[in-house]
Amino acid sequence: MTRLFRRGIGILFVLSLTGCLSPPTLNRAVLAYDDAINDAISKQLLINIARAHHHEPIHFTGVANVAATFDFRISAGATPALTGEHGRTLVPLFGGSIAENPTISITPIEGEEFTKRLLAPFQESKLTLLLRQGVDIDLLLRLMAKEVRLKTKGEEVAYRNSPSDKDGYDMFRKVVLHLSAIQDANRLYAEVLTFERTWTIPAEAVTAEGFLALEQQYLIAYDSVRRTYTLRKPMSGRVLITNYDPATLPETERIRLHETADQRPVNDVSFDIRAGRYGGDWPLQGDFRLRSFNAMLNFLGLSVDEDKEYVVEKDPRTPPVAENPVKTMDLLLLDRGPDEGDMAAKSHGRYYAVNSQGPQARWNREAFKLLSQLFQMTVTDIPRTGVPSITIAK
Repeated sequence: MTRLFRRGIGILFVLSLTGCLSPPTLNRAVLAYDDAINDAISKQLLINIARAHHHEPIHFTGVANVAATFDFRISAGATPALTGEHGRTLVPLFGGSIAENPTISITPIEGEEFTKRLLAPFQESKLTLLLRQGVDIDLLLRLMAKEVRLKTKGEEVAYRNSPSDKDGYDMFRKVVLHLSAIQDANRLYAEVLTFERTWTIPAEAVTAEGFLALEQQYLIAYDSVRRTYTLRKPMSGRVLITNYDPATLPETERIRLHETADQRPVNDVSFDIRAGRYGGDWPLQGDFRLRSFNAMLNFLGLSVDEDKEYVVEKDPRTPPVAENPVKTMDLLLLDRGPDEGDMAAKSHGRYYAVNSQGPQARWNREAFKLLSQLFQMTVTDIPRTGVPSITIAK
């Protein structure tokens, strides 16, 4: 009975060992591969900024598929005790090994579709999506906007977001700081203009089948005196950045603002800062013209030394601003790797690193995170050689 009992205990131990090893190994594998892929994307972004710095073409490579197979091998046996009175007693022996065989498919991200997305300016919907996630509007616009177009006395003047254009850059930064001050006070709105369209048609012009079709798309009211149908349909227009709630405006005014904005390209974001509200000491009307992801990388690459950003103070009419960093994203060019290398990559014999120390550390980290999010909005689905999976064989 004793020998059988010990054998049973040994078998139970082996079975429990195989069951306990699998879940922790799976967890570690998933997290390790996730960290590795995320680190690869971060380093590629920095390397492409370095390429832009040296006026070289940019290129990205993605991980299309990860298949990791884990082979667990458990051995069990028994041997007589070596000394003492129990020399005839069998002592259980257990052993085990784990073999990992990862298969990683790496695919260049290229082709006409990706190139078009890389070169195409971002649309207003992507900027407002990020703005509603709580991203600082000054960071967002300094990275995403190519220029601001201000409307003054019936004329439109463009001011470029480029340090080489001093007059344009100064005005661009002042306008962005003004919106940032309004956002800091929780008085900034970025809302879709909503309104209602109406149409009137003679009742005799509508058949029974036509009425049923119209009823699916419109709110219908019948005028028995004039014998007409009035069709009403709620509409969503362009986005408008304001220092007031656009819903408080008369509908005719909302329609006018939408029609004005709708004449602009889809990569323009309109704003309307009015007097009498917070920030209204400097009324502003105009549009921000968004740029492409490729242009963002060029902007950051040139800002390293060729086209450096500089200090621009807020306009005297602008309320207090929480922060006003000199650089959109402070990049360090180092001869050796930084002590904290989570946002650093070696290229062209130097290390390009995001400055994650000092008073602007949070700003720089947020800027790099935003750049990564914008890249994910740009990249197309990577072709996959198979269904990505992690399998465990026991």
